[in-house]
Amino acid sequence: MTTAINPPSESASSDANTFAWVRTWGASPQAPDNSVSCVEPFENATLRQVVRVSGGGRRIRIRISNEYGTAPLTIGAARVAIGDSDGGIQSGSSHAVTFGGNLATTVPAGAPILSDPIDLRTAALSRLTISLYLPGRVDTATCHGTFHALGWIIPGDATALASPPTDAAPLPAQALIAAVEVQPDAPTKAIAVVGDSRVDGIGSTPGADRRWTDLLAERLAARGGQTRCVINQGIGGNRMLADGIGTAALARFDRDILATPGLGHVVIAVGNDLIFSFAPHTEETAGFLEMFPGAPVTADDIIAAHLQLAARARAHGAKAYAATIAPYGGTDVYSPEGDKAREHVNSWIRTSGAFDGVLDFDAVWRDPADPTRIRGDLHMGDYLHGNDAGYAALADSIDLSLFD
Repeated sequence: MTTAINPPSESASSDANTFAWVRTWGASPQAPDNSVSCVEPFENATLRQVVRVSGGGRRIRIRISNEYGTAPLTIGAARVAIGDSDGGIQSGSSHAVTFGGNLATTVPAGAPILSDPIDLRTAALSRLTISLYLPGRVDTATCHGTFHALGWIIPGDATALASPPTDAAPLPAQALIAAVEVQPDAPTKAIAVVGDSRVDGIGSTPGADRRWTDLLAERLAARGGQTRCVINQGIGGNRMLADGIGTAALARFDRDILATPGLGHVVIAVGNDLIFSFAPHTEETAGFLEMFPGAPVTADDIIAAHLQLAARARAHGAKAYAATIAPYGGTDVYSPEGDKAREHVNSWIRTSGAFDGVLDFDAVWRDPADPTRIRGDLHMGDYLHGNDAGYAALADSIDLSLFD
């Protein structure tokens, strides 16, 4: 006779008013190599980091990644609290983080780990302070080479400290924390964005949540409705078809996008392939282009990659959107041939009907006096990345009805 075995309940609160988990924050894991500013080896230290969630919920859980680690990662203790941008915590909000009911755990090399649910009510757009005590030596910390990390390295087990000591060393990148998920009070959907440095927000004010995805989350929170979470999976320097800085978007798409709990919408916003494929080889660009090996690609290659990502998104029940590629004239890597390929891809994105919607970022940023360049008041000074005003313009241009 066959006996059915019911899986254990996550908590006694599992009832008709408990809704499915949804990702509310993420950072695409990267290998710590020479192209990424990550964390130097350390031992017997606490990493305290601040992240801002998009949507809120009654409970949270944290995903920690050792996917690029070369040895097992021992977590001696971990705590999470409602926090602020200085790494301090709100009184009474600090909670221990457990793994399978244990305060300590070991994460195998090459694997992630998901914490137990934590009963911490978190409002939309809240900051969380997450502290991980790592008693052993960590030579290769899986990281995210963001310019927006807010974090500190503190000697010993400092997980219970109310705030980092004044002499705490700054953490140069997001480290080990790959995602935060919430159990919301109402059915909630997430928008996951796969992108490059213009998605990751290079040029915006570090630590101020001024990326266009952060600002889109603010607009969605103010509007209300089912779609409330925006997950930024941008990697500076990332490409669709070839590894270089970060795993290629086509290769990381399942992990970073399709595995997103609560996924409802996917935005494709990767434009580096054409920029680097057509870049002139000069003394100024030689060192830069060495970081991007691989055969050059064509506009048709990029169109085919977009179609692949859109098909894979829809196979998972998500709507697929594409952003046009913004101008890059005025940079050392600009070429007329590359710009012609960019315009060809953009025209196809706008007119092909291959997507459920288009985010026309090229139209928002281009200078009417010279459409090959970003408008002077919208870039950080490098003719490639936005400033706070530039990313705000992108966020404000998005039709929220796309995400109804």
